[in-house]
Amino acid sequence: MTPAEVQQRPSHVKLLDPGPTHIDFDWPETASAPLNAIIVPASRGALALRSAIRLSAHLDVQLVVLCSLGTHADEVVALATRFAAGHVVAVDIPTGYQHPLLPRRTGVQRFRLASAGRSSDLSLKRNVGLLLARLRGWSKVLFLDDDIDPLSDMSGLDPAVVGRIATELDTRQVAGLVCKSFPDNSVVCHARRLAGRAQDNFVTGGALGVNCSDQPLPFFPDIYNEDWFFFAQQAANRELGVVGEAGQAPYHPYADPHRARTEEFGDLLAEGLYALFETQGSELAFVDRLAAADARYWKQFIRARRQDLDETAVQLTDCADPDRDAALISLHASADQLARLHPRLCVDFIKAWRKDLHYWAQRTQRLDEERTLTAALQLLGLRATQPAVSQTRHLPMRRSTRQVEPTLIGLVSPSGSQSLVGVNSSAA
Repeated sequence: MTPAEVQQRPSHVKLLDPGPTHIDFDWPETASAPLNAIIVPASRGALALRSAIRLSAHLDVQLVVLCSLGTHADEVVALATRFAAGHVVAVDIPTGYQHPLLPRRTGVQRFRLASAGRSSDLSLKRNVGLLLARLRGWSKVLFLDDDIDPLSDMSGLDPAVVGRIATELDTRQVAGLVCKSFPDNSVVCHARRLAGRAQDNFVTGGALGVNCSDQPLPFFPDIYNEDWFFFAQQAANRELGVVGEAGQAPYHPYADPHRARTEEFGDLLAEGLYALFETQGSELAFVDRLAAADARYWKQFIRARRQDLDETAVQLTDCADPDRDAALISLHASADQLARLHPRLCVDFIKAWRKDLHYWAQRTQRLDEERTLTAALQLLGLRATQPAVSQTRHLPMRRSTRQVEPTLIGLVSPSGSQSLVGVNSSAA
């Protein structure tokens, strides 16, 4: 590739396989198998889970809430009991939780420093969700973030959209939604949009379906844009399905410039890889696609990224939006962090990621199915408790045609200490 061909791209829509995005049908009749579970990595408090609880009750599927930070298992169970939500499990994930099944090479100190000390357990909780799916033999699961579609009427995702995801998982490993109402973008991409530059957004890990029967099973590395790494092979092969749109809770992307710093390494890597994928032929094996991301390529892309940040900053100076100054400060923080990154670091992360993929695939393929969710959690070092079921009431939901009986299980870790995506995770 020539330097002129290496550039930051405003959109990666060419990597999507849209599929039947406008087909109107009811679920589960058109899917060969129903959704088995909804998995929510939660951190924003129990009340942020109302939409997910209602969705689980409407579809009569298992809801697993993996709790940390501002969300606690006992509060989730209490809320679910009030809503008569069906099969609800809440699990407290303790700070510093680790397990031998989880890959670690991409989470070493060197890469954490490259991400400016970024601290997040989102990838950890999603990977725990994948392990639970494999251990329980769940065929299809939906991962849903607790900031997805938090509508004022708490109606949540349309069950018909979830049905499309379940149907798409019959024929593909990953299918999801795109956040349009408030774009799921990095700080840099928000700044590009504010400056009047073209800027699209992509499938989000916050509302994602995955078929885990297909092997090898990917994982979420501990880095910003972890979802782009999770479905990178599907995107590279133009096999990533998008079946609709979701909403996301608005936030101020420029409130803290450090956010831009913590995102820069992951944004650089993900944008660089996806830009490279767009230039590669469909016949190329994934390992060869990654091999093309060598030190020479990253030197060129870092230069292109720096130029893009500079151009965005120049255009922002002519912007009259009240967020302009804050956006410029955040953009400068991104540029400063980018100056600390180098091509060899990018190459080393891709190598570590490939090794982690191999490690993870070997171990998830060899897992024996557990008979109960309690047993699966015990294998992962987490403990289950079952509270009493109190007074319940059914809350109707959009297009709701049935109600479920409450069966509630609350789970806490021995120490007692968050998003929704769909995954098909039955054993191969």
